[in-house]
Parts: sequence; C-alpha cells; structure tokens
Amino acid sequence: MSAQLDTAEIQRRAARIRCLFLDIDGVMTDCKLYLTPDGEELKAVNVRDGWGMKALMRHGIEVAVISGRPSAAMQKRLEWLGLRFIVLDTETKLPAYERIRDALGLNDEQCAMMGDDVPDLPLLRRVGLAMAPADAHERALAAAHLVTRYGGGDGAIREAADLILAAQGQA
Repeated sequence: MSAQLDTAEIQRRAARIRCLFLDIDGVMTDCKLYLTPDGEELKAVNVRDGWGMKALMRHGIEVAVISGRPSAAMQKRLEWLGLRFIVLDTETKLPAYERIRDALGLNDEQCAMMGDDVPDLPLLRRVGLAMAPADAHERALAAAHLVTRYGGGDGAIREAADLILAAQGQA
C-alpha cells in the first residue's frame, strides 16, 4: 500500500518543515561502495545535492544525517557543508532522530526524512513528510509520501530541497 500524497498535501506538509533528515547510502550516494585493495571505501556524491542542503540551511532549515555505516569521508563532507547534526554508524535510527528533533525543539510534523531502505522505515513512518529516491527499496517507496524523480546520489536531495524551499516561498 502506497503512502503517496497528492501535490497539495505535499506542499502543505513541506511548508512546515524545519529539519530534513537524510540517510547516506542510497540517498546521498547511488548505494554503491567502491572498495580499494586496502579495504578503503570510496563514495560518489552529487554536488547539486550539497548545494540543496546548503540552501536549506541558509533559509533556517536544519539538515541532519543519520546513517547505519561509518564513513570518515562523509563525516568530513557533511561538516564542510555545515551540518551540525551527523550521526554515523547507528543501525537503530529512531533514538538519534528523537534526540536531534528534541534538541531543535521540533515536533514530528516539522521534520522530513529521505530514506531508501528498511532501516529508514521507522523514521519514514514518523515524520511529517516522508520521501524516498526513485530507486529506493520497494518498502521505502511504499512508506514515502513523495517519491522523487531522481535516484539516490543523482539529485534526489536537491529535488527535495527545492520542493521544501518553494513550499515556504523561498524558491
């Protein structure tokens, strides 16, 4: 059963968003890991997604990342973008979400989440605006209020940022 909403309801929910929560693998990246012979992981990110995150923050909307995997490279990238809330290497995401939401003094309706797989379902089911990249796992797609036209690592975050900013008259 799909949770997708009509355009007017998506706009209404997007207008209330004060924090966008994101996963990394499959949302910020294309879900692929490139492994070196030394066991190091390489990931590719979309620069436009980074611009979208920075645009949200310039307009007073927090961006938070909660990921099940550790990544020194992503930690540095997110810090460079200016994110204040970065939680890596946690498979149970809901407690981290609640800590960040409460620290910001927000309620669930003021939060959005973009996730792509089963570990993201508790957050997707909780937030006011649940989003999934076009190439997300079928269970994440079913839980999402909105499925982006773009896949993970291919502009899905920028699409979400543009939608939120437009709904708030900041486009």
